[in-house]
Amino acid sequence: MPLPFYKYQGTGNDFIMIDNRMESFSKNDTKLVQKLCDRKFGIGADGLILLENHEELDFTMVYYNADGTSSMCGNGGRCVVAFAHQLGIIEKKAHFEAIDGPHEAFIKEGQVHLKMNDVNQIVERDNYIFINTGSPHHIEFRENLSALDVKKEGSEIRYSSLYGQAGSNINFVAQQGSEFNVRTYERGVEDETLSCGTGVTAVALAMHHLGKTDKNEVKINAEGGKLTISFHKSTTGYDSIYLIGAANFVFEGLWP
Repeated sequence: MPLPFYKYQGTGNDFIMIDNRMESFSKNDTKLVQKLCDRKFGIGADGLILLENHEELDFTMVYYNADGTSSMCGNGGRCVVAFAHQLGIIEKKAHFEAIDGPHEAFIKEGQVHLKMNDVNQIVERDNYIFINTGSPHHIEFRENLSALDVKKEGSEIRYSSLYGQAGSNINFVAQQGSEFNVRTYERGVEDETLSCGTGVTAVALAMHHLGKTDKNEVKINAEGGKLTISFHKSTTGYDSIYLIGAANFVFEGLWP
């Protein structure tokens, strides 16, 4: 039977959405995930998301990177909330389960506000910071960000002895006034993506931690658009962290 799918994007981070409440798509079929995400021979996407039933919450988000591996995805989380709204599962508020636990979200003035998990550990080294915001992120400043070969330099760090076989996402940052420009190499995609939700969240917290900003609402310029991260600094770390931005429906279709 043809598989109905929907395509969404959040600041250029694009996802295949599948309504899997009837469990017609096998969660073990990672080869199919890879095929669907392939930009030459498939639909093309940075990742694939299954929206499934949950016994107590509004729904479950099952996320796959383009290579079939699983992780948390912030922009994917925002997009699945918009998808749930399109399906009529939610109105303006959502409470759902992801791989890193439950999340809350709400839609206001066309923006999806996704609550991220608290961050209580920040690893600071001489030339980089490491933060896990549901996915691991290596963050470092680079000059002349626009000329950077993100795929080459990101992959070298991702596969280095720093992170072993599991690897890490890599975020390169440059400050622009009170805002920050970010380019990201994403593991699982193994290339630069136009945006990364967990990545810009990690960058915002890192910049506050380093004293580069004293604001509790930070604007991030990703390659695919602007995102806002708001948070509260607590005695143990950061809480009430929200990733805020648009999540847009692109098209729908049937595969094959």
